[in-house]
Amino acid sequence: MNIEEVREYALTMPGVTEDMPYGPDWLIFRIGGKIFLHLRLESPEPTCAVKLNPDEGADLREHYDGIRPAYHLNKMHWNDLYLDTLDDALVKLLIGKSYRIVRARLPKRLRSQYGEG
Repeated sequence: MNIEEVREYALTMPGVTEDMPYGPDWLIFRIGGKIFLHLRLESPEPTCAVKLNPDEGADLREHYDGIRPAYHLNKMHWNDLYLDTLDDALVKLLIGKSYRIVRARLPKRLRSQYGEG
């Protein structure tokens, strides 16, 4: 996947918004005001950062060279995905997991708006 495909995929999920709070080099995707995806626009290697369960993130880092602790984020929860080295299906799966992790922590009234009660 390239960064535009990641952006397009993220925007297909219910309730997702995007903004650039860190300046023009980063797109941030949120659900219910909470961040689930960081997308770096200007980078030597196309990357995005997703939030995962700490155990799952550690396991994935051991098995994939293209998954590493996220740069400038909590390395226990956030993982950089190097898009050129990972299968598109895996990238989509991990973006979806990040979305669901963040959505699950929203108040119930918000979760129900986005497809979960």
